[in-house]
Amino acid sequence: MSIIDDVNDCDGPCFVIFNHLSRIDHVYVCGATYPRVTNMLAGYNEFYRKKFSFIFGLNKVIPKKNYYPDTISIKGITQVFKKGGCVTFAPEGLASNDGGNKPIVPGTSKLFKHFKVPVYLCYLEGQYLQNTKVCLDERYGETHATMSLLFSKEDVQSLSVEEMDDIINEKFRRNEYAWNAEKKIKWETHGRICYRIEDFCYKCPKCGKEFTMKGEGDRITCSNCGNGATMDDYYQFHPYDDAVIPDSPYDWVQNERMDIIREIRENPDYFFEDDCQIGNLDEYKLLTKNKTSFIVGEGKIRIDHSGLHYKGTRNGEPYEFTANYKNLYTLITTVDSIFFNFYLNGEFFDVFPKHQTVGKFCLLVEEMHRYHINTYKNFKWFDYMYEGMELGIDLKNQQTEK
Repeated sequence: MSIIDDVNDCDGPCFVIFNHLSRIDHVYVCGATYPRVTNMLAGYNEFYRKKFSFIFGLNKVIPKKNYYPDTISIKGITQVFKKGGCVTFAPEGLASNDGGNKPIVPGTSKLFKHFKVPVYLCYLEGQYLQNTKVCLDERYGETHATMSLLFSKEDVQSLSVEEMDDIINEKFRRNEYAWNAEKKIKWETHGRICYRIEDFCYKCPKCGKEFTMKGEGDRITCSNCGNGATMDDYYQFHPYDDAVIPDSPYDWVQNERMDIIREIRENPDYFFEDDCQIGNLDEYKLLTKNKTSFIVGEGKIRIDHSGLHYKGTRNGEPYEFTANYKNLYTLITTVDSIFFNFYLNGEFFDVFPKHQTVGKFCLLVEEMHRYHINTYKNFKWFDYMYEGMELGIDLKNQQTEK
């Protein structure tokens, strides 16, 4: 733990933001802010999980519907600040899927401009490797948390929303695997370092087949062509003879992203689908046994150029929905990589695909949104991925100017 600027020295209200690497990040943030009492933002849906409901109420956690505009969180923050309190949250909206950071929610800094209070940064390192999205094991190695002042009151007033958003994205810039390669930290991974790694590393880099990769123990192997690698306790790949393997799972996912960017532009009839179950919350019931929703139906989940679609049943009746890319720009992986969720018109939906397709659905939603809308822009350092490609709002602006 390193404290450069202590939030306890701030006499009035303030924000503490952190880069979201794992489910246990709050432990480090609370340690970095201690003994100051803080109020954390957490997903609205999490308040319906019995194991969290009491402690969230006890600690006055503020509910927020992820990636959905709501007023509940604003009211909660306002009440805390009126009492001179401190609010902590992760502007990315959810923990990392692949060991890298996600772009922050568009316009996050509008919130800072509205409240005009200092913003502190708790920068985390190593927490993803400690508790990955694909495996719920807690692994043992080395982690860091560094607290510093990111924006003073004066900075918040003088900088534009876009400038602050860019600064945050750059400060959050992260590749956990590259960091660990430099630090050479050994991890205790319980013999499961490659467990379910194929949830996000789903495409074979050699033969190009999808969903043929399988991670078990310390190996990931393609069942179609035999391509693969072992991974050591430092999270480094060691490819088989004549194998084609990216430097890390993070790089693997970026390669898959680039393939999707190209494929959806080449094919106006592109679609991808899987069988699934869907789940919703019950306003009057709490969820037990690590459940995140009550299963209410089954059918097909499909993504194409017009949106994310479900067709099947709900509560015993025929049911379908469409989420368009104006309102849907990324998916939430609340617990792990087995299922995803999102809010549709304010209502929470879990989607449980039959196969290991969550990683591909996540990439497709983001890149379909960028192709057609692009308010949830990718990082500027990934501009090369879109060189010569059309991007939604940018293309529309160019057409308007003409």
